[in-house]
Amino acid sequence: MRHSLWMRALPLVLLARTAPRAGVPTAPRRVPAHAAPEGDGVVVGSGPVVVDAYIDFQCPFCRAFELSSGDELRAMAADGRTTLVYHPMDFLDHASTNHYSSRAASASGCASDGDRFEDYARVLFANQPPEGGPGLTDDQLVELGTSVGLTDPGFVQGVPSHPYVPWADYVTQRALARGVSATPTTLVDGVPVPANARAIAAAVASGAR
Repeated sequence: MRHSLWMRALPLVLLARTAPRAGVPTAPRRVPAHAAPEGDGVVVGSGPVVVDAYIDFQCPFCRAFELSSGDELRAMAADGRTTLVYHPMDFLDHASTNHYSSRAASASGCASDGDRFEDYARVLFANQPPEGGPGLTDDQLVELGTSVGLTDPGFVQGVPSHPYVPWADYVTQRALARGVSATPTTLVDGVPVPANARAIAAAVASGAR
């Protein structure tokens, strides 16, 4: 089971906020280091088969996906089999009382600037707050970064300023325009695949032939 944007009983303001806008979304002026050419994700690896992973740091099903399949996905990218593109969405922003999805996505962009996106994404999911209450504070987001080696001023001072909140919204709008309506959603060379390592690895092997 996954979080569905259209069927989950979230406030109507969330649906209005994340409804696809007319035309092609415009990229924000600032995107993280290692961003995809379209600016709507963070790229890991440079293999021939593209794996897109649409995630929300507030989504418990994304947490299960990361903890069960994340290491294998990153191994395929490290082995040169895939280009893995993470798309941190913010559609569960209103499932917390302090806009946790967009702040966590912004913090992950700061982590990408510090070349620690993968490590930081994993620690975010491992420490995911429950839905419906307060998400992690900015100080806690910084502390989690410190635990994975993000101690530079760019990260420590950047996280509280939320520089990539507009980017998180852009990622979400691009995802919606592509037909993504739930998280986690995974695509292999543009084709939807069940969000588990075995299915993704099989699709990658087929696409690499």
